[in-house]
Amino acid sequence: MKHLYHRTIAIIVALLSTLSLALAVISLPHQAYAVDGTDGTSGTNSTSQGSDGATPLAGPVPNIIITSFAYGGDSVAAGSKFNLDFTFQNKGQVAVTNMVVTVDGGESFAIAGGTNTFYVDALWAGYAMTQSVPMQALASAKSGAQSVTVNFRYEYVDASARSSSQSDVKISVPISQPDRFEISDPVVPDQVIAGQENTVTMEYVNKGKGDIANVEATMEGEGFDATMKTQYVGNVASGATGTIGYAFTPHASGELKTTLKVTYEDSDGQTKTKEFPLTMSVADAPAADQPGASDSVEGRGGDRGLPVPAYVAIAVGVVAVIAAIVLLVRRRRKQKAKKNDIDEDWDDWSEGKDDKTDTGVTDGAAADTAPIAPVSPASPAGPSHKA
Repeated sequence: MKHLYHRTIAIIVALLSTLSLALAVISLPHQAYAVDGTDGTSGTNSTSQGSDGATPLAGPVPNIIITSFAYGGDSVAAGSKFNLDFTFQNKGQVAVTNMVVTVDGGESFAIAGGTNTFYVDALWAGYAMTQSVPMQALASAKSGAQSVTVNFRYEYVDASARSSSQSDVKISVPISQPDRFEISDPVVPDQVIAGQENTVTMEYVNKGKGDIANVEATMEGEGFDATMKTQYVGNVASGATGTIGYAFTPHASGELKTTLKVTYEDSDGQTKTKEFPLTMSVADAPAADQPGASDSVEGRGGDRGLPVPAYVAIAVGVVAVIAAIVLLVRRRRKQKAKKNDIDEDWDDWSEGKDDKTDTGVTDGAAADTAPIAPVSPASPAGPSHKA
């Protein structure tokens, strides 16, 4: 009985061993073959080896793809640094080895320190890895989505033969240029008069590297009329300047409150608005002196003409100057005539003095008041004159 028991146990163990070996053989991977048909034709992936020949089929090439990536926000500002994190996965059925990963930023990105090439020893089928690359968006980069290329080069074993492959994967990173569209404060005229057209101006300049689009200017408020409360300026290129002008006419004097708005789209397509609250003091129009005076003033060219009293004063001044000139001329003529008479008397006196000298009149004689009498032969010697 005991012998029968041991024999049964041995049979059971042998059966279990045989079953285990059979299961192991079945679970082993089978090599795929393409067998030629009996009609002498073959498929596109098979090679004719005769009626009984067969050749192994090549296995699928492993695919490496990027499943996710991040760059730290909604967009990257031009000139700023960021980390590009991406996860790649082996979607093939065999492992890859000797993988080299290269990141190329193109014309918009650069590596911000370190290297753009990485080595992976092996990546099994279905496995994934994450890589972080420090990068910088160039200041000269255009706004909008810009591409980064990630290249994968690797090797794998297929049908006991080593093969190599590579793939390029592009990811998109949006770049935003900083908004540098600047608008100066409104310039108000020195005097705002009710009932007359006035103009408020603002200067703008686009200092950014991207274009500004769909610029609109609006003047909001009550108590005035405007030629165009909303005006379309259009697109403003990088580096361009210009002036926005608002022409308005206040209804009445007092304090006029209004708001100037400028709406535009930045280089990223985002709509932005800049507001300028403005309060102006409006004065009354100057009153006319008499009926119809305004028409006469306009006929003379507006308020630039002089009033009538001013013209009268100018005329009186001119007459006074002319009279003074006439009097001065007459006075000088009289002085000149008097001087000529004195010169003639002096000449006469000088001639009389010479005659007295010739006749022997001594100094101190009163000969200048009476003429010199001629000397007669009968007169005694010596001059004679009246006492």
